[in-house]
Amino acid sequence: MSRIIGIDLGTTNSLAAVWKDGKSTLIPNAFGEYLTPSVVSVLEDGTVYVGKAAKERLSSHPKDTAGVFKRFMGTAKKYQLGGRIFLPEELSAFILKRLKEDAERYLEEPVEEAIISVPAYFNDMARNATKRAGIIAGLKVERIINEPSAAALACRTLRQDVYRSSTEEEDDDIVQLVFDFGGGTLDVSLVECFDNVIEILAVSGDNQLGGQDFDDMLAAYFIRSLGLDFDAMQPETKAMIRKSAEQCKQELTKKTVAEMAVNCHEINNKIEISRKDVVRICAPLFEKMGKPVKRVLMDAHMTPAKVHQIVLVGGSCKMPVVQQYLQYLLGREDVEAIEPDYMIALGCGIYAGIKERKEDIKDMLLTDICPFSLGVNVVNPQNPEKPLMSYMIERNSPLPVSREQIYVNAHDNQSQISLKIYQGEGIYAEDNLYLGEILFSIPRMPTGQLQCFVRFTYDINGVLEVNARIPMIYEEKRLVIVNKELGMTEQQVKEKLIEFQKIKINPADEEENIYVLEWGKRLYVQSCDEEIKKEIVKRLQYFQYVMAHDIYHLPKVRKYTTVFIAYIEGMMNAFLDFPEEALRDGSWYQGEDDEMDKEEVENLFKEWEEDKE
Repeated sequence: MSRIIGIDLGTTNSLAAVWKDGKSTLIPNAFGEYLTPSVVSVLEDGTVYVGKAAKERLSSHPKDTAGVFKRFMGTAKKYQLGGRIFLPEELSAFILKRLKEDAERYLEEPVEEAIISVPAYFNDMARNATKRAGIIAGLKVERIINEPSAAALACRTLRQDVYRSSTEEEDDDIVQLVFDFGGGTLDVSLVECFDNVIEILAVSGDNQLGGQDFDDMLAAYFIRSLGLDFDAMQPETKAMIRKSAEQCKQELTKKTVAEMAVNCHEINNKIEISRKDVVRICAPLFEKMGKPVKRVLMDAHMTPAKVHQIVLVGGSCKMPVVQQYLQYLLGREDVEAIEPDYMIALGCGIYAGIKERKEDIKDMLLTDICPFSLGVNVVNPQNPEKPLMSYMIERNSPLPVSREQIYVNAHDNQSQISLKIYQGEGIYAEDNLYLGEILFSIPRMPTGQLQCFVRFTYDINGVLEVNARIPMIYEEKRLVIVNKELGMTEQQVKEKLIEFQKIKINPADEEENIYVLEWGKRLYVQSCDEEIKKEIVKRLQYFQYVMAHDIYHLPKVRKYTTVFIAYIEGMMNAFLDFPEEALRDGSWYQGEDDEMDKEEVENLFKEWEEDKE
């Protein structure tokens, strides 16, 4: 019997879990780690690298390597890697395929089905693309789960004391605010937990905001500080600057001041960045971050004081400046990230156990809501050129939901009724996401004499079915929303599945060796010292020889090579004496080493809280 796994398909990292021995258990990859970078690199010979080895090639081979493609799921964006063209869902399929292989190795049995998490604010196109990615990877995907829902499920099921007030009983109603801030997306949800029920009350978010944006802003700051011309740089140099920005951001989770260093043939320099600098440099990101928090509270008619628990999920929540911003915004001190990298995957693993009908978990019930409003276009009497949006299903409606409305012909002698389906919150139809159309030819008659019954049915898996019928002409039409321009047909998915089986993906048991080689190659490209370059080449050549001819001594040689490469990287990053710089004011940020001006904090927050369209 095959197993079902849960997968957190992340923008920056992905991981999988399974219900095992009465609990959700994380699945290690070939490195013995739980996080697999969501990065894919394609060599000229067509070989595909996935995960950690591919991430190393972001700096050395940026044109043939892609990350952060989750942001574009369900769109027509294309990536050209290694001379081939890929859609975001195809790149995601490589990640899913690797996680499937890791799970089969760990469980020692086949894995044929997966529960995959998506941002709550993913639209139907992105959700369908995620399902197609799973199918291409050889997985059956019947259930898509919202990331905040998975996190809430993990918090409730695992009964972790850190998320429970000492005054609350386990079976009391608990309202959680789940702040899911990952590498590329932000989701904010209000979740009510009672008995064995997890009910989503409201969701909001931003699919174009995440930790990657902090990396980009720090990289831009580095370039401005040194007076460099970003457009004139080589792609490899740009990639190295972004990598250094990411490393600096990660270092600032542990220290109040860190350095951002870049050492390559175009740049040999570094600057000091403090947490307060991050607050100032990334002010627009904090402003964007606050909007979905306020919106979700407003939609649920709730104040921060009525929220029992604040759950921080996603790797970007580990940033102390993010935690402190939320403390200020919500007026709460109990804001802390506990294992934010793993909670969504653990929740997916729990749901996998539910779907497998495990005796110790099958009585859990998870409800969900519609993250976007759904409707059709209607005539705008004031401006016929701009049809209005008529809402059939309002956002935050509990799922599954089915609603019906009656529409009539809008003009005398009208010969057609065109029902265009949209998703979004805009007043005008054109301001929303177009999903599809149903068209009727009708007999000509006076305005309002012909009735069209329209029913929208939206299920727990995010599938929208539209039924329209006109009794007068005995005609009925049905549409299940699939946008063929942005995705693939069922036949194309089958063809891709066959094609993917032929693609050579680096074997999991060779992944650690490939990672060491790519790490060394990246440092070779970065180094300006000929002696260091020669030594790197010599070590890598010997390592490759041992890989091919001496498997017995390979682990020891790999260890020595890794130590050497790590030493070289540390030496390259320490090539300058660090300049003394005065720390700039960080507005709302209150560091461990000084006090901030309270009035200044208030003024900045008033400015940030203004609605800027």
